[in-house]
Amino acid sequence: MKQTKPVPIKMVVLSALFAAGMAIGGYISIPIGPVPVVLYNLFIFLAALLLGSKWGLLSVAVYLLCGSLGFPVFSGGGAGLAHLLGPTGGFLLGFLPAVWIGGFISEKGEYSILKSTIALVISALVVYACGVPWLKFSTRITWGEAFLAGMAPFLVIDAIKIAAAVIVQKAINPVWRFFITGQRNDQNKESEPEIS
Repeated sequence: MKQTKPVPIKMVVLSALFAAGMAIGGYISIPIGPVPVVLYNLFIFLAALLLGSKWGLLSVAVYLLCGSLGFPVFSGGGAGLAHLLGPTGGFLLGFLPAVWIGGFISEKGEYSILKSTIALVISALVVYACGVPWLKFSTRITWGEAFLAGMAPFLVIDAIKIAAAVIVQKAINPVWRFFITGQRNDQNKESEPEIS
């Protein structure tokens, strides 16, 4: 009998691996102010595209849980609840709705580069919508300063990360679909796998 649904344990393992990728990405950090440039949101973008809403959300939740329990997985090896409640806490917590929304968009309908790009642009905007107000109120700076510190420097960087994630998805999509569902997708035009 042909397998049409992913094996749940496989998705749990993949979610854990993506959470580990986020942790590794946190060590690639460039401090440029209260919000550093980090690589972990590249793995969050990939989780949205490759794992979908449910399992992508699990991977981010595991990542945040590990950090809140004291594992050094946040930017620069940071850890603890204080990190979540600090100036960057809104960005970190914003990863939860961002990965779910991006995954939800990407897994519906037929695969396309445009749909994946739109999904990740919306995900990035969700992160900013959560992070910038949190930064403003936690540091008591003005809205202009919050946008300059928490959004403006990252627009081009996040655009590059979005492009990289979309390229990676495009490159591995046929193999990834076969690995997850056991179904071939040589034309790369079928709808995304229902990974639930």
